[in-house]
Amino acid sequence: MDLKMIYIVFFGGVCGSFAQNDSLQNHYFKSYNDKITASLYYLDTSNNFQIGFTSDNQKKYIDLIPNRKEQLGVSLSYKFIDMSFGYSPRFFDVNKDNSDSKLFSFNTRFYYKKWMQSFTFINQKGFYASEENFEVAFPRMRTTKIGGTTSYIFNDQFSYKTLVNQNEWQTKSSGSFIPNFSFYYTNLNLNNEPNSSNGDIYVLSLAPSYFYNFVISNRFLIGAGIAFGAGINSIDGDVSALYELDLNLKLAYNKDSFFAFASLNNLNFVQKESPSNRLNDNISTIKLSLGYRFDPPNKVQEVYEKINQKIKIE
Repeated sequence: MDLKMIYIVFFGGVCGSFAQNDSLQNHYFKSYNDKITASLYYLDTSNNFQIGFTSDNQKKYIDLIPNRKEQLGVSLSYKFIDMSFGYSPRFFDVNKDNSDSKLFSFNTRFYYKKWMQSFTFINQKGFYASEENFEVAFPRMRTTKIGGTTSYIFNDQFSYKTLVNQNEWQTKSSGSFIPNFSFYYTNLNLNNEPNSSNGDIYVLSLAPSYFYNFVISNRFLIGAGIAFGAGINSIDGDVSALYELDLNLKLAYNKDSFFAFASLNNLNFVQKESPSNRLNDNISTIKLSLGYRFDPPNKVQEVYEKINQKIKIE
């Protein structure tokens, strides 16, 4: 990760500090904001596309699937600092034959009172096109996606942060209605010089959702959420309607010092059947994480307090 991306990760951690301070007093969940949280994680994420077109009066589909890149990473957070470093080791079988493929993904979110803002950046290189039993490799094809979602969390007793990280833990089962507004820009480039083909895609959608943390015991919970909505899709200026379907699932174990979780997220933007040419968009993420919380050293606390006095983060 170069210096520029380290700045991005650091900025994302700064944004993440603007959480609801009153969560410390909420009896429905517990905050660990005063702890250092370190974790190891496994990540498998990708951005797939499906092209629909009409040929000989028949509807046909081609799947654009990126060469997979599984990652291992380390995450460290304390107060306003949240840094993650990941890489794709060659000992994973799916990474051995994809040496020319590239994958970089970055996600962060920050809170202000009941508002939550997420940010996503995905850059991929190396795809193959699949239609029934026919496959064609596009090793130089690259896609870049940037965007995010603005959400409003209605229920003060629901901890959304329990679903997305382990800085809070839901202690009593609770759920919330959460409307989401999403905006994403995607650039597709086949990189087949000298006749390189580019496509610019804009997606705007509004999707009501409902999330629920079901507390099984003091140590275990299941978090789940579903969103369904609609919006518009623009491909090189050709505008059409689309549907959004977002599914989230998390199984987590927690103690004050140790935690573990497995999560699955699937975000789908599907165009209506009416356009003669359409492009469906899918973002899927699987994450496994093991972590440990501990009290920060006195020196770390002193540095934080000096910084906080100057820029008033809390």
